[in-house]
Amino acid sequence: MAPLAPEPTPRGNPRGTPPGPRTVAAGVAPSDLGAYQQAARLVLTHDVITATRPRPGSLEQALRWADQLTADLREVLGYTLIATTRQVRLIRRLDALDPTQTTIFAKNGKPFDRRRLAYLCLVLASFQRSRVEVSLADLVRALTPAANAIDGLSFDATVTAHKAVVVDVLDWLVERGALKLSDGSAESWAQDSERGDALYDIDHDICAALFRPARPVQHLTSAVGLLDATLVSAKLRAQREAAAQRAARALIEYPVVYYAQAEPEVADALRSATVAENLARLTGLAVERRAEGVLLADSSGRFTDKPFPGRGGAVNRAAGLILAKIADVIEDPGAALAALPMPSAADDHRDLLARIDAALPEAGVVRELAWSAPQDPYSTERTGPQADSLPSPAGVPLVEDSRLGRMIDELYGELGAASFTVTWQHDPRGLLAAAVGLLEDLRLLRRVPGGVLVLPAAARYRTIKLALPVTQAADSQLALDLFGNAGS
Repeated sequence: MAPLAPEPTPRGNPRGTPPGPRTVAAGVAPSDLGAYQQAARLVLTHDVITATRPRPGSLEQALRWADQLTADLREVLGYTLIATTRQVRLIRRLDALDPTQTTIFAKNGKPFDRRRLAYLCLVLASFQRSRVEVSLADLVRALTPAANAIDGLSFDATVTAHKAVVVDVLDWLVERGALKLSDGSAESWAQDSERGDALYDIDHDICAALFRPARPVQHLTSAVGLLDATLVSAKLRAQREAAAQRAARALIEYPVVYYAQAEPEVADALRSATVAENLARLTGLAVERRAEGVLLADSSGRFTDKPFPGRGGAVNRAAGLILAKIADVIEDPGAALAALPMPSAADDHRDLLARIDAALPEAGVVRELAWSAPQDPYSTERTGPQADSLPSPAGVPLVEDSRLGRMIDELYGELGAASFTVTWQHDPRGLLAAAVGLLEDLRLLRRVPGGVLVLPAAARYRTIKLALPVTQAADSQLALDLFGNAGS
């Protein structure tokens, strides 16, 4: 697998890219820059920061740099930082929807399903500012008619699964400080809803911070109305500034950004040095720039929800070994892999929007105030000087499902089924699916009918095959020492 081709150091402002914003962390002394960057990473990786979340001391750490972070995040990313003495909350602007954004709603690593998300919204909506505390019994009395009024949802206190959903939702709110348990137990209520109960204190400020849609949801006719539309509606100068912010947001929110998949204005902004360098100074991460795209590399593995490569987890280790075998296939001149165009981010996004809008309850939209969806930011129907500058899709290798199946079988044969832990030792196809899913989230592979496309950033892990299995004395399980052989 050949490494990504290097790109010459950018010079000037390509194709009219606007000059960069003021210097990030301008008021921070060099000796304090590390502390400032740590606070920035803290704000960017946690949905809400309180006195106890994510850990004691985090709130003070973020508040120390609140003024500087507010200015820098607004200038570079277009984000709004809300900081009070009791909480810090970053309000993001969405340029696109993607399935990984739901990972914020989870318990014990398991994402919320649609029922849990619906109950969460209904519970938040039931809180009244006039009340500073609420019992679980009162919550259920408010939730029941609201849920039963929605076709396909409902709530029945005699159904164990429904009660388990309520407990998960309340635990999620408690973890973020929106509720504080003062008496009783939600688990005891779940076991016996007639005798069990719980009493919660309500923090209305945190509740309001947790739910801040860009526009009133009852006025939306499509999920696209939640997205930022600055780039398509602003004047030329404002468009350039918006493109730089959109490029910065893509770079901070996604593992890698490919020029071929980005809008022309965003790709131009990414090719200039300013956007990436400002983010590097803001976060302390390293910029990796290639001809195909750009990414921010985090050697610590703490500025991501999915560190890769990593020491722990059979899925992570299997993903690294699958990449190694893919590299061997690509470097084999006799493999004769087909090459297909790089998938279009626009098509993926339109498909996701269509699936979300298919579940939109039309009866709940306030039609006289309905929000007209802005022009699709990924639309190829463009006018003006950049109308013909859309990137042509690049060809990337296709690895068929049958070949992937042989790869996972070879790994089980080479390392032994027991090396993939009890969970996966009898389920090689399940482990393969989980590993490919991880690599797809990292934008290293892209699943298509019949196989996967190998995206350019996968080449940075071509030497991961040097990570040989070693035996851990504690449990005699095979693990992979990946940190010494490939970057994160």
